[in-house]
Amino acid sequence: MVYADLRMFMNNLKKLIHGNHHPLFNNSPKILSKRPQFQLLYQELDSIIQILFSIHEDHHHQHHELEKVRDLKKRLKDAAEEAEDSIDLFLYALHFINSGVSLSPGSDVPKTFLNRFLSALLFRNSRLTITTDLSKTSLDLKKVLKSIKSIKVELKEINMKMDPSSRIAHVKTQPVAAGTSDTRNPLRAKKPSKDIVVGLDRDVEIIWDKLTDDTKQLGIVSIVGMGGLGKTTLATKLFNDPFIKHHFHISAWATVSQTYIKRDFLIQILTSIGVQEDLEDTSDSQLRGKLHQKLMGRRYLIVIDDLWNIEDRDELLSFFHDENTRSRILLTTRLSDVALHEKPHEFLHPLHSLTEEESWELLKQKVFHGADCPEGLIKPARKIARKCQGLPLSVVVMAGVLSTTNTDLWEKIACSVDSYMIGNQKGCMETLALSYHHLPHHLRECFLYLGGFPEDHWFNVKRLTWLWVAEGFIEEARNQSFEVTAKAYLMDLIDRNLVTVAERTFMGDVKACKLHDLLRELCIQKAKEEEFFLKIDGFPLPNTQRRRVFADRDIYIRYFPRPPTPCMRSFLCFHKLYSLYGTAENFYSLVLLRVLDLQMSKLSFFPRLSQSLVHLRYLAIWTSNPFPSSICNLWSLQTLIIKFSSVCVAYLPGNISNMVNLRHLWSNTKLILPSIGKSMNLESISSVRLRNGLDNIGRYFPNIKKLEYTLASGEERHFEHLPYLENLKLSSEHPLRFITSKPQESLVNRIWFPTSMKKLTLARCGLPWSDMLVIHALPNLEVLKLIDNAFQGSQWDACEQQFRQLKFLRLEELNIEHWEAYSASFPCLRRLALWDCNNLKGVPLQIGDILTLELIETNKGIPSAVMESVKRILREQRDDGNTLLKIIVGEMELSEHEDSESE
Repeated sequence: MVYADLRMFMNNLKKLIHGNHHPLFNNSPKILSKRPQFQLLYQELDSIIQILFSIHEDHHHQHHELEKVRDLKKRLKDAAEEAEDSIDLFLYALHFINSGVSLSPGSDVPKTFLNRFLSALLFRNSRLTITTDLSKTSLDLKKVLKSIKSIKVELKEINMKMDPSSRIAHVKTQPVAAGTSDTRNPLRAKKPSKDIVVGLDRDVEIIWDKLTDDTKQLGIVSIVGMGGLGKTTLATKLFNDPFIKHHFHISAWATVSQTYIKRDFLIQILTSIGVQEDLEDTSDSQLRGKLHQKLMGRRYLIVIDDLWNIEDRDELLSFFHDENTRSRILLTTRLSDVALHEKPHEFLHPLHSLTEEESWELLKQKVFHGADCPEGLIKPARKIARKCQGLPLSVVVMAGVLSTTNTDLWEKIACSVDSYMIGNQKGCMETLALSYHHLPHHLRECFLYLGGFPEDHWFNVKRLTWLWVAEGFIEEARNQSFEVTAKAYLMDLIDRNLVTVAERTFMGDVKACKLHDLLRELCIQKAKEEEFFLKIDGFPLPNTQRRRVFADRDIYIRYFPRPPTPCMRSFLCFHKLYSLYGTAENFYSLVLLRVLDLQMSKLSFFPRLSQSLVHLRYLAIWTSNPFPSSICNLWSLQTLIIKFSSVCVAYLPGNISNMVNLRHLWSNTKLILPSIGKSMNLESISSVRLRNGLDNIGRYFPNIKKLEYTLASGEERHFEHLPYLENLKLSSEHPLRFITSKPQESLVNRIWFPTSMKKLTLARCGLPWSDMLVIHALPNLEVLKLIDNAFQGSQWDACEQQFRQLKFLRLEELNIEHWEAYSASFPCLRRLALWDCNNLKGVPLQIGDILTLELIETNKGIPSAVMESVKRILREQRDDGNTLLKIIVGEMELSEHEDSESE
């Protein structure tokens, strides 16, 4: 049980201790009698977690001490998991008591379920006393409490011995090219090596300009990128550049790494600039004085390589005074937060992966040293370069493999590049592992979790954050939703260059992300060490007790090994189509599941889950069956994703409001919601329609933030009573034509939205353009999409309207002919999209004067008048010196050359 699992267990214990109305037990005397044990267990875990996670497993500690800590962690994991499983199974038994379900022979419960359920309960038989008469079930946690207390005593003793002040500094006096050494050796100085550099020419040019410009103020340049990307190589090339050497009076290099010590850093710098005297007996303040004296009045370049945290950065920079001598400090780091870039004299340079051609060129240079690659080896060698995915360190490692391997084996090597990377611990994995070990505990589970997904998987950010929340990885934050905190965790991993952005929205938000293959292998490796998850990719199934299972192939649920099955908390299957074999009854064995993701596996049945999976928090499923009412008894469910294969409309059962914890409901088809008895905590719901009208939506969904809604003909269309609504996609079954000659009627019929709105999409609504008076007044609106006759009428006059925060505007398939607007109408607009507005006579020319505008995009075949107006906008902006605005027609950017030719 790692950090997040332990925290989740403790949160659940708090609910058992303080909660009086829990759907599973509802003030059961059996729970009330166990509260003293729950309280004591919580206190012991709370005290032990402070000790356990304050101990850093760094290699400067003695080996036997680290082994003891790891052993104690394993014992704590086992004890806490046993306690949690026993308690949850006990609650599960009480649920059946409260539900009036009998497990005696002849009852309605299937025999398969009876056998598996009792097997699950008896698996923890040291803590539970079980019979088919569940009213006699009992729970005893005294032994596990004794084990946890013993672990705490041993941890306290070890913690006293592991004194952080005993750390050995990782220091070095000269730069080493990335890809030649992954470990920062404190005892070995290296002269700058003339490493082969490919794909960095533009990076060198940009940073060279920053280092040598005329700015007198002390400039700070930061190179940021994931491990193995070539940050040190780039810094080395600049450090060794002849002009740079001549330009600066003093050049010095220091490598910090994760174990920064101020004194060692000062000695590195002084030694690097040529101080010959013995500095070991010199005090820290004297060292600072000597450094200041050496640099005073001189133009200097200081390279600080491999910086890991903000506190170290701030202290290091305090050693260097700004004397307006055009001096520069060059930092390299994997962490974007460590880089400085907010002030004019600070510059951040993100280092990007190599292209496929650059990877190929680097591989050739390393293997053939400038000679041509033999014709017969080009195909496998190119394949190897491609599989390195633009990471220079990977290319260098594979070049070393190829250089020492018979060419007859290159084809075989090309099919197993990842295995060579994993096997090369000193070359790759250990370098990347530094980033993992530097992660705070609350991010480690989030990162490792990504390794369970298939290779080259694109993670949808929304779904990923929902999964993290359901798994218990996200800590509760005051005045902030779990999903917002989860998004912040993801951005932290991106800023640490452990996760790569795969796709962004037009607003620049991350929509999808991905994991480099080597980082995925690192996740799998560490997950195996931590017993964090099990990946099933073949038979026979391993007989291990993993709480999370990821499956990449056909799975027969009935063949899951036992006893692990009852302890499984998460099961995610990624094999496509009819891959999940077994009957619905086999799901009954997975009684402790929190996460069940089967959306890639098309099921011919809808599993009967209501009687078994009462702990389930996340369910994603693909089925051809209707929505069963029994699923609404899954009271713990937070996220429900249902993909229907042959259903156009899905009718939700009236008891859906029983799902008191449901926050996200998504389907690929329209959902029809009947009258429900009580409000729900839903925050997002996909395409839905209320049977008894929109006027009840505020009562049903008072906390809704994201809503897709389909209006029926004549239905009320006021949304202002949804105070938290931020994202609305509104469509209509029939165009909403409410044209009246009476102003008061027009005001009554007009559509209304809450001031909280940030994103609004309207489709097939047929609204009059006068309703824009309502929309332009929304103070927080950033995105507006008008699609498929969202508005009807030939003219939109926006001259008297101002969309104060609007950044993106999309007009698609509208019958508009004349559009009038000033630049002041859209003062913050960044992107304008025009698609299939075939009657439009042109784009307002003042749109081009919007200072924030970056892009105008249209489809091919737009009316000639629209094309002429966007060409004129481009020409006028270029004449005014605006080089940032782009115009894209279809997929081709309209250039100045094309523009002049067209005239």
